[in-house]
Amino acid sequence: MKKISDYTKWTHGDLIRRINELEKAIGMRMPNVVPKATNTPELEAKLFAKTRHVALKFSYFGWSYNGLAVQKEPTPLPTVEGTILGALARCRLIPQAAEYEPDLVDFSRAGRTDKGVSARSQVISLKVRSLLDREQQMDPTFDEQELKYTHMLNSLLPDDIRFYQECLRPPVGFDARFSCKSRRYRYFFFAHDPFGAPFLNIDKMREAAALFQGDHDFRNFCKVDGSKQITNFVRTIYDSQIIEISKDAATGQTLYAFDLHGTAFLWHQVRSMIAVLFLIGQGHEEPRIIDELFDIDKYPGKPGYVMAEDFPLVLWDITYGADVAWQDCSRDTKTLQSLSDVFYNQWYATAVRESIQHQIGSTVVQTAPTQTHMRMVTGGGLGSPLRKYVPLKDKPRGLEPEEVNMRFRKRKIRDD
Repeated sequence: MKKISDYTKWTHGDLIRRINELEKAIGMRMPNVVPKATNTPELEAKLFAKTRHVALKFSYFGWSYNGLAVQKEPTPLPTVEGTILGALARCRLIPQAAEYEPDLVDFSRAGRTDKGVSARSQVISLKVRSLLDREQQMDPTFDEQELKYTHMLNSLLPDDIRFYQECLRPPVGFDARFSCKSRRYRYFFFAHDPFGAPFLNIDKMREAAALFQGDHDFRNFCKVDGSKQITNFVRTIYDSQIIEISKDAATGQTLYAFDLHGTAFLWHQVRSMIAVLFLIGQGHEEPRIIDELFDIDKYPGKPGYVMAEDFPLVLWDITYGADVAWQDCSRDTKTLQSLSDVFYNQWYATAVRESIQHQIGSTVVQTAPTQTHMRMVTGGGLGSPLRKYVPLKDKPRGLEPEEVNMRFRKRKIRDD
């Protein structure tokens, strides 16, 4: 039976969008359902007589969302972007129509994240309502008189989406996506089972991770999307390493992260890269497999390995030029205190649940069970049982990107 979506967590805008999608899907010949206009054209013109282009930085926990970007097709969960656009419209920072047509306010995002993926540092740029004229906007002494953008948004958004920095005067031509210099991701994981026995060789993973650095063709470390018609899979990786984050005295666990810094990334690239690193850490493959997968003559199509889980992945940082000056919440001390309270409460609830799980688990299972079979680690815990491992060189190959692109073009021509 198909799982029913929990619409109680959806924003008003997401619900309206979902209704329109469902009506279209079943072919209803009825006018589209749109939000009841609360602003007359005259009021809208007055509200947005003064606008300014800004960049806003925020974080989110992506576990309850269907990714960052609004999708054309129906999604089982709301999106981060749809939730933010709804909040922007409700507090009248953008016109109501821009909630469904963000291009009207030059909306841009630094980078997309998939379902379940979180972000410590994500950036959007757009044109928003202002209380200041052009001359005042360019003078920092008037900043205190401007709308408190982060406070206004955080007051309407759920606690798992928080805005915490703003750039009120981005450089001319600034675009959150195209002005971005680099992006950093971190994929978090443990390397020991609950009884302290290692199931991943960190030294081997570190050796292999270093091989990702430089310019390489990553077609075998991503998911090829024919609709994008990508032909260049070469990406630049500045730094790639396995780092130690923290040690937990109570559980004896060490938290590690695959720390990856590069210019731009392909769809599912990071989760594919860490999936192969897990295979190496388990001893299924040797570090040299990284260089072999870069050889598109030897591997013209991606071997059929299992991609790593989504929830441990975090978009960690976004880098721009020195001319992009970020301001934190010091313009509004209430917002800063609210941020601190929200993050502490989230941490506290998670930490208590984690401690309860450890206490119950350690008393119910007091000795380590005998491992009678191998496991396939994919970042979601110990992994799933594996009777026999098939090396990547012997796995079935996926279609070459050129074939994927051609099939999509043919299908599109047939559908049109």
